[in-house]
Amino acid sequence: MRWLFAGLLFILLVLQYRLWFAEGSLAERHRLERQFEEQTRINEQLQARNAALEREVLDLQSGNKGLEQRAREQLGLIREGETFYQFVDVPPAVPESLAAESPTATSSSLPAENTAR
Repeated sequence: MRWLFAGLLFILLVLQYRLWFAEGSLAERHRLERQFEEQTRINEQLQARNAALEREVLDLQSGNKGLEQRAREQLGLIREGETFYQFVDVPPAVPESLAAESPTATSSSLPAENTAR
């Protein structure tokens, strides 16, 4: 009876080892499930990107409208007869009270050769 109990205990330990640590174990299954979820998320992102690229390719193949829009946005090109206007943002003016305190903003700090003109 003692040998039977020892044999069953040994089989139980071997099966527990396979369940928790060996190939095909619960830990490996959990790792593979996480890896599967991550790959699924990556695939969804890539499918969305591919769909956007496919729409862009079809738009460029369908005519000049998409090509013209791309040239205008990325290269700054204009059509013949059009006038291009560029607006430049001017930095806000420094209040006079702050300008008087700053030594670089006063005319007395300029070199003599620049003020003699």
